[in-house]
Amino acid sequence: MTLTSNQLSASTARRARLVELCAAFPEVSVETAGETHLAFRIRKRIFAYYAFDHHGDGIIAFTCKSNLNEQRRLVKDDPDSFFVPAYLGAKGWVAIRLDLDEVDWETVAELARRAYQDVAPRKLAALID
Repeated sequence: MTLTSNQLSASTARRARLVELCAAFPEVSVETAGETHLAFRIRKRIFAYYAFDHHGDGIIAFTCKSNLNEQRRLVKDDPDSFFVPAYLGAKGWVAIRLDLDEVDWETVAELARRAYQDVAPRKLAALID
């Protein structure tokens, strides 16, 4: 995947915004996963990924834990923004594209919050509104 300087600048800003959003949850660690991906963990459990050109698909996305019903609804309602991620999709995970002209950051924040609360211990999950 070859990005223009404007696309690269936008992807860097969006990655930073996503990291800031997810790192604000209690006890979250952000770890490099491969050369260009990030994993968001609560203690030892991953609740989301930042994926950059995963296996050469040309997509920059936020992939997070969800459930099959929510995944199917999101993909059906907005197939341009949402997709079923490779490997994790069968477990109900969903991905939202971060490389489109417009990113719905409220939806990204809501997906991140739900994914965090699904994975975090109850006491930590209860700290999030």
